Amino acid sequence: MKIFVSTDMEGTAGVVDWEQCRPSGVDYPYYRDLLQAEVNAAIEGAIEGAAEGAGDGSAVGFLVNDSHGRMANLRPDTLSGRARYLSGRHKPLYMMQGLDASFDAVFFVSYHGSMATSSALSHTYNPAAISEVRLNGSVAGESAINALVALGHRVPVVLITGDDTTAAEIEPFCPDVHAAVVKTSVSRFAADSLHPADAREAIRTAAHRAVSGLSTASLPRIDLPATLTVRFRNPDLAEMATWITGVAQDRADPTVVHLDDHDPIRLYRTFVTVVLLTRGIAE
Repeated sequence: MKIFVSTDMEGTAGVVDWEQCRPSGVDYPYYRDLLQAEVNAAIEGAIEGAAEGAGDGSAVGFLVNDSHGRMANLRPDTLSGRARYLSGRHKPLYMMQGLDASFDAVFFVSYHGSMATSSALSHTYNPAAISEVRLNGSVAGESAINALVALGHRVPVVLITGDDTTAAEIEPFCPDVHAAVVKTSVSRFAADSLHPADAREAIRTAAHRAVSGLSTASLPRIDLPATLTVRFRNPDLAEMATWITGVAQDRADPTVVHLDDHDPIRLYRTFVTVVLLTRGIAE
């Protein structure tokens, strides 16, 4: 069995401020350790679930794709399960780099809600440029957008951890996903978090259930061809996005562009290209 783990940081229990999850922040080392512990809890729960479902937890392989910020937040030598560690920036498939059809399941660890919500530290890839993304008409966070790659490789998304908004936001796209809710957002910069030990236990339990029931897991429910509708913070950003083939500006709203494709992975790559291109002018 092989499990792909895409990990962010804003969804970690206790994290409510940008400085807590940026290397420049005084408290960053502490919160990085909390993130590491939550990633390890997911891995350990998966090993327990595999042992229950298939009888051999030691046969589970993991690839952890560090997908937060500069994408070098974890300590490789303390990853559980002797997990491989994919770190660093400029990945062609960004938060989903490394996933292919050889994997059996996808975990999203420490994820957050979209820019359109009041989830703690909410954003959708780039808060300086993007104000909302919809996938086939429904508001989508990074979890749903990333699920396009899982669909393309026909791998189910079986676990998500983060706040209550994040869990609710992925449900229309992955209704069978197991969610570990480790905090309840009060506002974009406040949340009621579980004690870290309880958060880790919730994640471990959810991962255990997700893997032990993997035989009945379903693929993301995203109709193809799919459409991503991206609303930018100003028309200049939207116009710049149209420099990319396959991106069309909305005739009625100059801040909106549409991306359509029958290939979910190609759609995702186009979206990532849009994000990277508009990041320059937004910053």
